[in-house]
Amino acid sequence: MTNLTLIERSPDPEQVVARSRTRRSIADHIRAMGQNRVGALLLLLATLAAIIWANVSASSYESFWATHLSVGVGDLQLDFTLHALVNDALMAIFFFTVGLEVRREFAIGELTSWSRAMVPVVAAVAGLAIPALLFVLIASGSGEEHAWGVVISTDTAFLVGALALIGPRVPGRLRVFLLALAVVDDIGALSIIALVYTENFTPLPLVVAAIGLVGVYFTRYLRGGRGPVYATLAIIVWMAFLASGVHPTLAGVAIALLVPVYRPNRRDVEHALDLARTFRQSPNTEYARAAANSLRESISINERLQSAYAPYVAYVILPLFALANAGVELSPEILAAAVASPLTWGIVIGLVVGKFIGVLGSTALMRLFRVGEFGPGLTLDRIAGGAALCGIGFTISLFIVDLAIVDPDAQNEARVGVLAASVIAFLLATVTFRISDAARPDLDTGQTLARPVDQARDHVFGSADAPYTIVEYGDFQCGFCLKASGSIQEVKAELGDRLRYVWRHAPLTQYHPNALAGAEASEAASLQGKFFEFERGLFADQENQRPSDIVHLARDLGLDVEKFERDLTSPKVTGRVRDDMLDAEAMAITSVPTLFINGRRHTGPYDAQSLIRALAATDQVDAPAG
Repeated sequence: MTNLTLIERSPDPEQVVARSRTRRSIADHIRAMGQNRVGALLLLLATLAAIIWANVSASSYESFWATHLSVGVGDLQLDFTLHALVNDALMAIFFFTVGLEVRREFAIGELTSWSRAMVPVVAAVAGLAIPALLFVLIASGSGEEHAWGVVISTDTAFLVGALALIGPRVPGRLRVFLLALAVVDDIGALSIIALVYTENFTPLPLVVAAIGLVGVYFTRYLRGGRGPVYATLAIIVWMAFLASGVHPTLAGVAIALLVPVYRPNRRDVEHALDLARTFRQSPNTEYARAAANSLRESISINERLQSAYAPYVAYVILPLFALANAGVELSPEILAAAVASPLTWGIVIGLVVGKFIGVLGSTALMRLFRVGEFGPGLTLDRIAGGAALCGIGFTISLFIVDLAIVDPDAQNEARVGVLAASVIAFLLATVTFRISDAARPDLDTGQTLARPVDQARDHVFGSADAPYTIVEYGDFQCGFCLKASGSIQEVKAELGDRLRYVWRHAPLTQYHPNALAGAEASEAASLQGKFFEFERGLFADQENQRPSDIVHLARDLGLDVEKFERDLTSPKVTGRVRDDMLDAEAMAITSVPTLFINGRRHTGPYDAQSLIRALAATDQVDAPAG
């Protein structure tokens, strides 16, 4: 066993200063989860209001939503009921936001890399197919077998809201998995609506829609005034879809898929900053307008539209949809008919059992055969809870009930099935998550390194067979991380090849606004074999890590700057940093530097003497008895 010699050094009194304890990524997740909770709560209240209204006064409920509205000029008239206005017009905006999210995920999100996307994609496909198969088997002979589309889709709003309410401790990686799954699930549902539930198809208006969509695509090249052009073309495309017989909500998806999405470009950001400085030096309306426009244009219109429409969808459109569609009568006769109906049971079994088996079964098989990428925290017990939540098929299920089923009695039975399945799925997920947390109370204490060191993946300085390993989760703008880096260099000088050092990212962007950019830049540098050189450069000048400073550092290190700038926004780079941050979240890391010594979390001072003492302690722990 290797013996260590302690370096005589006085403890640094600054080490007792409280370190930063909150990362912006976690704060952002908390804020987003709070918004999702509110949206899910409004959706639930609207559902309860619809049920109460329909049971207190069924005639007024039906007559209200059957109220006709006419809009038009001269001979051109559009006549809608309030129910159709919600389902055909307002829901087009909802599907537009779904399309924006699909476009973003495939362009710069979780679905850009097949290795990363394989697990949620396969789980989503199985979660589409198995519920439909179970529904057809159970509903066979009812005359409503063609309504199998009711059980295929998960309600993303309820899914995310429920995860925020009842999910496990530190649900970060499960949340990413479920959101990617929901995107693929939405693609399947939208495709089925277009291909299966379109009647009275008239092809000629789709020619007009196609011309409008071409216009939507080329609108991105206009220098200004794009908003009114997008709006005008969107109305034309929507009306063309309506006239063709294809459900007009799909116009929203088609338009969204053509809206450009990209990560902010360094030059655009620098230009916006220059204009902001000019405005600060000479405040006037012209400079203010130029700076504001430049800042806005540095963010893709896809992300701007998502931010703009998300509150309206969550707080207005989806609650209105629930109010217009969830009004099922729950009289003893209707409930008795639903209990005896194969249609109701087909929906309940399809959503609750089919989604659970499809999602959990497919992921369990992938894990068994080591197919796809499972990160720390994405365990089968947590996936089981997520699979149960996927049985909440509320919004699109009720939407397809209206498209697929004509008979009012059968519609009532189907709505009872959708509501019952959503309640059962929520309760099943709650129980599953509580059992999972209770079975492993120490799962999230983070005392053990969740992801073992991988020589091929990790940034490793030192020999692979070194008996001692220090893994640091840190932030390039954190002064304490700089001190820890100096201490580790002293330990390395003492131990030589007996120490292996590993760096992983945990940027504290709430306090260090350039920390995330620095982390991604270091990953871009690592693609050219200069990670540790770039790390030292960032630590050497912690106050200047703006985009232009980062590029200057790359040039000083002799990197291919054009390749470096391309890699800065590549999914490989951004995904790698996010993986480290999710690993940190899974281990409840809320301050940096956080060190792991031979796989165990280090607590206390991190001066060289203390680290060597901690390394020596691992010798005693690992020493054979006797």
